[in-house]
Amino acid sequence: MSYDIQNKVILVTGANRGIGKVLVESFIDAGAAKVYAAVRTLESAAPLVNKYGDKVEPIHIDLSKPESITAAAQTAADVEVVINNAGVLKTATVLDAGAIDALGFETNINVYGLIRMAQAFAPVLKANGGGVFAQLNSVVSMKTFSNFGTYSASKAAAYSITQSLRELLKPQGTIVLSVHPGPIATDMGDAAGLTEIAEPPTLVAKGIIDALQTGDFHVFPDSMAKQMGGAYQSFAENVVEADMSEG
Repeated sequence: MSYDIQNKVILVTGANRGIGKVLVESFIDAGAAKVYAAVRTLESAAPLVNKYGDKVEPIHIDLSKPESITAAAQTAADVEVVINNAGVLKTATVLDAGAIDALGFETNINVYGLIRMAQAFAPVLKANGGGVFAQLNSVVSMKTFSNFGTYSASKAAAYSITQSLRELLKPQGTIVLSVHPGPIATDMGDAAGLTEIAEPPTLVAKGIIDALQTGDFHVFPDSMAKQMGGAYQSFAENVVEADMSEG
């Protein structure tokens, strides 16, 4: 199914920097009617408002605070596309003394936050004709890198939930995307020590827009992601995306 974001109302979490900021800019440039820039601090979205005026509406969302998500879903009652981009990373191996605390922190945002967003916004998307729910999952949701062991585990859980959402939201006409970037040039990428191999965040925006045109579930936007996606393609098509029942 092809979906065009022109004249659509979009919400992006983590919209004040990195991939999220570029997503807001790219969607507006591609013809979106309005983008809710979901941020923890409204003032952080000021540069986007200064640049795009009333096409950007800051909205408070903290993925660790369910009440902020519920309130945002009531405010953004006209939203047609939700991009859950916000996430956190702790550079921790599973043998580090702080591994359990790191995993708990990452799980609260990367996993529970996803569930909270889906629960709050699925009814809104249904009321507005179905629309799109996209989750930023990373290549580490498929391939664990030991230096990011706890982060990889949280993203693997998020990928599993995204697969579930694909099936659960299909009857209401909501398209679900699972987005799997590799190293991207962001503050998070720099903190992870990936600066030298990172690629532009515009690739993520283009990947999402292209996937909506082609009807793909998985999005592999950059060089590392495409390499992994090519190796994963057969399993994705024959298992992950196949119609299979628990029985």
